[in-house]
Amino acid sequence: MSDLFKGVDISWKPFLEGEFQKDYMKKIKRFLVDCSKNNQTIYPHPKNIFKSLELTSYENVKVVVLGQDPYHGPNQAHGLAFSVQENVTIPPSLKNIFKEISEDLKIEKRLSGDLTNWANQGVLLLNTCLTVFPGRPGSHSNLGWQEFTDSVIRAVDTKDRIVFILWGSYARKKKELLCNNKNLILEAPHPSPLSAHRGFFGCKHFSKTNQFLNEHKIKKIDWTSLE
Repeated sequence: MSDLFKGVDISWKPFLEGEFQKDYMKKIKRFLVDCSKNNQTIYPHPKNIFKSLELTSYENVKVVVLGQDPYHGPNQAHGLAFSVQENVTIPPSLKNIFKEISEDLKIEKRLSGDLTNWANQGVLLLNTCLTVFPGRPGSHSNLGWQEFTDSVIRAVDTKDRIVFILWGSYARKKKELLCNNKNLILEAPHPSPLSAHRGFFGCKHFSKTNQFLNEHKIKKIDWTSLE
């Protein structure tokens, strides 16, 4: 794989190596290199663009949570969908996720917005677009990232007993990529304050995920632990 993408765990190589040779990915690479040469800031930092595929190997994926594109504020994005770096104010959507976890599992609300421990447990926190310009949501949506992340989604769907969590209309469109009836697809409105009250609250996706994993003798996700 290209040096620019060396953060990707080696387990993804059989599925993604060919993608790195395609024209769209070469275009993305040129774009990112040009941004660097011109001192243009992108989020997340280049070393974290593939953090989700670095922390969660193909073998370890149990759950996929799809986001749209990275946070576009300073010090927020670090390559994991919905997650923010330690000691950063928790964004509204993530606050609502933590509220639903608390009410679903009858536990205290999580206080840290860094979801690295989810990734380490096998939750692939995948944004469908992997970079963004500061203060400009969706600014890299036409680069071709979706072709790459669609290939990631298809690769995971070749595994059995995976939970795909699709929040919001954008993520739910990716359902058409999923063909394996041995996997579980959970859908709900986006946790954004604009839509969470339309069915995200009360969706119980966290207990449903763990129930599915437990039924298949797969270790459950500890949604609140920071370890």
